[in-house]
Amino acid sequence: MKILLTGASGYIGGNLLKELKKNHQVIAVSRSAQGKTNEENVTWVAADLFAPEDNQRIMQGIDLAVYLVHSMQPQAKLTQASFEDMDALLADNFARAAATCGVKRIVYLSGIIPDAPKLSRHLASRLECEKILGSYGVPVTTLRAGLIVGPQGSSFPILQSLVQRLPGLVLPKWAYNRTHPVALDDVVHGLLAVIERQDLGQQAIDIGGPEEMTYRQLFEETAQELGKKLPMVDVPLIPVWLSKLWVTLISGKPIEMVGPLLDSLVHDMVISPEHTVEGITDAPTTFRQSVRRATENQDSPGYSLPRFSIPFKKDMENPKNDVKSIQRVRIPASWSVQDTADYYLAWLQRASFKAVSTRVSQGHAEIHLPLLRDPILVLDYSPAHSSEQDVVYVISGGRLARVKNDDRARLIFRRVLAEDKVIIAIQEYEPTLPWFVYTLTQARVHLLVMTIFGYETAALATWEKLRRSDRAKEARDKTGAPTT
Repeated sequence: MKILLTGASGYIGGNLLKELKKNHQVIAVSRSAQGKTNEENVTWVAADLFAPEDNQRIMQGIDLAVYLVHSMQPQAKLTQASFEDMDALLADNFARAAATCGVKRIVYLSGIIPDAPKLSRHLASRLECEKILGSYGVPVTTLRAGLIVGPQGSSFPILQSLVQRLPGLVLPKWAYNRTHPVALDDVVHGLLAVIERQDLGQQAIDIGGPEEMTYRQLFEETAQELGKKLPMVDVPLIPVWLSKLWVTLISGKPIEMVGPLLDSLVHDMVISPEHTVEGITDAPTTFRQSVRRATENQDSPGYSLPRFSIPFKKDMENPKNDVKSIQRVRIPASWSVQDTADYYLAWLQRASFKAVSTRVSQGHAEIHLPLLRDPILVLDYSPAHSSEQDVVYVISGGRLARVKNDDRARLIFRRVLAEDKVIIAIQEYEPTLPWFVYTLTQARVHLLVMTIFGYETAALATWEKLRRSDRAKEARDKTGAPTT
């Protein structure tokens, strides 16, 4: 079987690759193939999964695709986007390409989804990605894991840092919520079983170790395993936002990662009977055993926990001055994606009181500022990259755009899951202004513009809904039909 493995250079993907290559031909995907060496059954390819054409290229001839992608880290030197919107766009690109290229199944690693009326942002995004991946007809088998215990990654290193670096712990209310920790090796074997079993198809499967534990118990047993006394005091009034700050500072992990993870701790994340599959769900390794495995080689030279960090967002270390700006706006139910794009280009002039002028003709748009002869941005509609649910303009010129020979700098309007919402994204854009000037001027203006545009389209959507409700009521009154 020919398998596409995204995130192959990452924490989970790297360990899964070691097992997959024993019996399968693997196309290992990473953002950069630099330093990667092909070997028997493994071919490395570089791809930007934000680019639909890259997804199409790597999917050719693939039988099964493994999706190990998450966007809690910046994706460009300047990222103006929530992780939810980035994840939605990535999953939609991937699912479209899989359907177009005839991929038989997608395997996706997610988190255990609690039975709660309102999920945290992190878990809601994981569930949305699951739905998006399956929205184009390719069966998706999702493995939903609790806290994964391994030497790298996100959750366990944060827990270990707190245990090792603090003389004691003050425990907020969430410390008594329950989870099902699972060893890294068990997750890898679970993924391998999901990949190799042909009878699973479209379904979600929970996986967890033999113990259901509170987060307080996780701290206690980790401290015992590390041979440390760790006094704990309950302070249930500590707000989650304060927990995010001190956990970020102590753990050395970026707040973009810590924040969503801690938001999810308000839920009990335990295995549910309806998502149980024998031989996969029931991971055998105890929590103490998994901690021992995760920490057994940490006395070796060169190993260290992440350094303390100040919890403020930083630019991604990237020599290229690229920008990724992604926002999702609510639109009236009657609008198409093309309607949204047309409204946006016309709205720029109206909303700026004509300080910005837009000239649109047959798919060619120019954005001008007063006193400047040349446009600041030139956009050209791309039929090759557009569809009913996807309108794409190539950023082809203008004083404020550094234009290359390719067409990867784009303004994209995308609908996902047939919702009355559209994702508006600028990708691979490089400004001509000096970077420091750009971040203080043009970047901030763009974000403000998108925020105001989102408020206006949401107001129009609400107004349209009210008008439809009023018309329906008038129709019922005329016919004498009972109201509900």
